[in-house]
Amino acid sequence: MSDRKKRILQIVVDEYINSAVPVSSKAITEKHLTDVSSATVRNELASLEELGYLTQFHTSGGRVPSPQAYRFYIEELMQHGDLSAADLDYISGAFSDKTADVEHLIRSVANVISELTDYTSVAALPNAEEERIRSMTLLPCGDGRALLVIVTGSRILRDNFIDIPETMPDEEVNNVSRLLCKLFCGKALSEAREVEAEALGEFVQYRQVMAEVIEALKSYARPREEDIVLAGPEKIFNHPEYEDIGNVKNFLSVISSKDKIAEIVGDEDDEIQINVKIGSGEDKDVPEDCSVVTATYSAGGKNLGTYGVIGPIRMDYSKVIAVLENVGKALEELIGGKNKDKKDNKDE
Repeated sequence: MSDRKKRILQIVVDEYINSAVPVSSKAITEKHLTDVSSATVRNELASLEELGYLTQFHTSGGRVPSPQAYRFYIEELMQHGDLSAADLDYISGAFSDKTADVEHLIRSVANVISELTDYTSVAALPNAEEERIRSMTLLPCGDGRALLVIVTGSRILRDNFIDIPETMPDEEVNNVSRLLCKLFCGKALSEAREVEAEALGEFVQYRQVMAEVIEALKSYARPREEDIVLAGPEKIFNHPEYEDIGNVKNFLSVISSKDKIAEIVGDEDDEIQINVKIGSGEDKDVPEDCSVVTATYSAGGKNLGTYGVIGPIRMDYSKVIAVLENVGKALEELIGGKNKDKKDNKDE
C-alpha cells in the first residue's frame, strides 16, 4: 500500500470514528489533502475499496471502513492517544483510596473505564484457582451452620456456609480451623483435590464437615459469575450504531451472559497488554458489528484481572487504549504503594 493510500485510509477511519458519517473525497480534499485533486482521491478510495478496506453504501455516497480497515488502522496507522488533564485527574482521584482492598479496587476499575470511554466496560477478575491460601477459618453462626472464610493473596472469600453438627462446641470448631490451616495454607485453591484423601482421613469425627469444605474450595477454583463485572450497559445508546435493533440484539446477547463475557474477555497475559478483537467474522466470540478492547493488569507479581470495553466497531480505539494504559499505570502505582507500606510497617 502506498503512503498516500495509507494516509487517505487513516483520514477515512479517523473521520468516520469522529462523525459516524460516510467520508467523501470532497471532505478529504477540503479538510486534509488540500494539495491533492478530488479526482485523485476518488481513484485512491476506489482502489482501497477493491482491496477490501472500504465500503460504499450508495454509489454517490462516501466510504466507511471495513473490519479489515480497522485492523490495519490499529496496527499500522493509529496515532497514540493522550488523555486530557481532566481525565488523568479523574483516574488519579478514583484510585486515591489506599485503604480499599484489592478486590474492591479492581471491581471499581470497570466503572472508571466506562465513564472515561463512554462505552460499556467489561471485566474479569483473575481465576482464583492459582491463588494461594493464606488462612482458613470456620466461624460458628448457630443452628448448625458455620461461615467458611478463606483469605488468599488478593481477596477474602466468605460466602460459603458449612453445615456442622449442632452439638459441636465452639472450641472444637476452632480446632477444625487450625487443622484446615495446617492442611491447606500455602497451597493453591486448585490443589484442594490433591489433598482431599488426606484431609478426609484427618477428619474422622467430622468427615462431612471436611467434605463440604473441600467442595467449597473446588467451587472457588472454577470461574464464578461474581468474578465478571459489567459497567455502563446503557452507554450503547449513546452511539448511532445502536439505533438499529439488530445491533442492539447482538450486543444484548453478549452482555446478558456472564459466560459469554468471560469467553470474550478471558485472560491474556500477566502484564499490561492491549488486545483488540473485532467482530464481523474476524473473531467468532465477538458479536457482529462489535469490537472488544482489553488489557490484563499485573502489579507486584499479581494478576489483577482483565478489563476493557465492548462497543461498536466504529470505536475510538486511540482513546480507549490510552484509558486502559493509564488505568493500568495507576493500579500498578497503587498496588506498589500498598506493598511498600506493608513492607515499611513490617520493618518498623
